[in-house]
Amino acid sequence: MAALTVWTHGDGLLSVLAPIGLAAVAGTSLLVDLDPAGPSFGSATSLAELVREGPRRDELRPVGAGTAVLANGGIEPGDAEPVVQALLKGWPFVVFRTPVAAARFAPLVPVYPMLPGLLAESPGRFCVYQRSGFAVEQPGAGIVVPRPASATVRRLLGGSLPARSRWLRAWQRVWEHPWR
Repeated sequence: MAALTVWTHGDGLLSVLAPIGLAAVAGTSLLVDLDPAGPSFGSATSLAELVREGPRRDELRPVGAGTAVLANGGIEPGDAEPVVQALLKGWPFVVFRTPVAAARFAPLVPVYPMLPGLLAESPGRFCVYQRSGFAVEQPGAGIVVPRPASATVRRLLGGSLPARSRWLRAWQRVWEHPWR
């Protein structure tokens, strides 16, 4: 089992795309949204429903290859801990999407957009930097992922994976880093 938590600094779209990308390159994986106000992701079941109704065995482990997504449904992470722990035991790779820069169930991967001047933020720790349309230097230690192609963004937001994507391939390096 391998699990990581993704938090994105100040970018709503990137906060959805980054965890999808990280989960997608892992192979058979589960993306769990820990944000009670998070998007529905088009998932049929939510974390809140699993807590209320109890998870079925086929929800606690993969039934096929690919990436499954579990929307939040309005529940706080602490209230979902028993279900989350069960999911961690059953899935080979789990990615958590979180609205806060804190990791509860797995190491934190902070993601910062690379912006110019006063908009730039330097986290002071190893992180993932997302290239933007601006030509700026990498502000600190970390992994730089290229700007995603618009077709990649459309496919990911539409619920499918692009056939080829430099942006997705770059997320593979994130799994290789020893996050704490």
